[in-house]
Amino acid sequence: MKILVTGATGYIGKRLIPLLLNDGHVVVCAVRDKTRAQNYFKDRKNIILVEADFLNSQSLENIPKDIDIAYYLIHSMSNSVKEFHLLEEKCAFNFKRFAEQSQLKQAIYLSGITNDTKLSKHLLSRKNVEKTLASKKYALTTFKAGIIVGSGSSSFEIIRDIVEKLPFMIAPKWLNTKTQPLGIRDILSFLHSAIEKKELYNNSYDVFGPEIMTYKEMLLQFAEVRKLKRRIVTVPVMTPKLSSYWLYFVTSTSYKLATTLVNSMGVEVIGNKSNINSILDVQPMSYKQAVEYAFVKIKQNSIISSWKDSYISSGKLKNYVHEFINVPKHGCFKDFKQRKVKNKKEALDKIWAIGGETGWYYGTFLWKIRGIVDQFYGGAGLRRGRRHPTELNSGDALDFWRVIYADKEKGKLLLYAEMILPGEAWLEFKIEDGNIYQTATFRPHGLAGRLYWYSVLPFHWFVFNGMINNINK
Repeated sequence: MKILVTGATGYIGKRLIPLLLNDGHVVVCAVRDKTRAQNYFKDRKNIILVEADFLNSQSLENIPKDIDIAYYLIHSMSNSVKEFHLLEEKCAFNFKRFAEQSQLKQAIYLSGITNDTKLSKHLLSRKNVEKTLASKKYALTTFKAGIIVGSGSSSFEIIRDIVEKLPFMIAPKWLNTKTQPLGIRDILSFLHSAIEKKELYNNSYDVFGPEIMTYKEMLLQFAEVRKLKRRIVTVPVMTPKLSSYWLYFVTSTSYKLATTLVNSMGVEVIGNKSNINSILDVQPMSYKQAVEYAFVKIKQNSIISSWKDSYISSGKLKNYVHEFINVPKHGCFKDFKQRKVKNKKEALDKIWAIGGETGWYYGTFLWKIRGIVDQFYGGAGLRRGRRHPTELNSGDALDFWRVIYADKEKGKLLLYAEMILPGEAWLEFKIEDGNIYQTATFRPHGLAGRLYWYSVLPFHWFVFNGMINNINK
């Protein structure tokens, strides 16, 4: 069959596609930015990569009409908390209009559990999307999940940050909110097994793990898996704004995303029972099992996807990656370094391992200070790290940078700064003609940008010299 996957470079999409390919399906991956997606799928057969933005109905003409099944995995947490529900509704409407003109038999939508009488704006939006997607021309199957637990998921990484950083917590009262966490392996089983199951047509199912838990219990059980002793005291005095700041400063999430999450975490996410487990023969694992399985993947360095690679993890980058691939030449400050490369392979390996736990090869304490300053002003800081210790793909998050271009064979890596700056910045590494080139480019915004550049210039001299020397050592 020919299967359309929207949100193909997202957390769920990148994990679902290999399962579909292993079954012999032809998978049409609808992505906003081909440049970002090409590396993910370049070695896979039966992949059709199309550039389509569901906010732009004309771009959907790129998608083949002879599709049998479609997965709707588009979710917008958006950098603007006020507008994400409008974006989600528009995407759903454009998808439906396209789907009704195609040969689509079944659309499978992953939503959130929406049974509480007082839903957050985020969950209300998911509910509205389901109504918008319903059609008489194709069947809609909806799975509604709560907290998804898996390596690289936002919920897992946020809980991990909190548990591993704080031995004692004075926490907001929403930690007593009840939920039913579900392992990533199980949600993939539901999605994967639903194809052409006619008994699921035009039906909606809550999917959830076997336990009803509070967020506090989730933290404490996570600590047990990690063999850590943790104590948590909840207090009723934290307003949503204070709770957002608490979540932002403790975890690797951006402040705007923290605000959206806090608004949702006050809502109980308890699923309604159905026969879906027996229909699809899926028996969800316990929360502790899901956590243990996630750490197996982490230890194996086999994290397929991470929420941090989503543009919303920075709260800054909103456009396509390829729009930043041409580094500006005019009106910019540059710090350029060049060395005769001593060992090309070793230098490339070092460049591709930069950031995260490896660090930046020189002046690590200065990079950490810059990260703290960035976090103070609402940026991501150095908290995001990197998905894999030695692999980089276009679109990946790398501390407070975003990978714009990564081609190890051509010896070029280009990063775009997502830190809070009075301007824009790029960092490029290139090895060619027996030389290693390192170029930092800064395009200032007004007087503040120029003053910023000159204020950090002395540090640049030490840091960038030391960095290229150690890469080439």
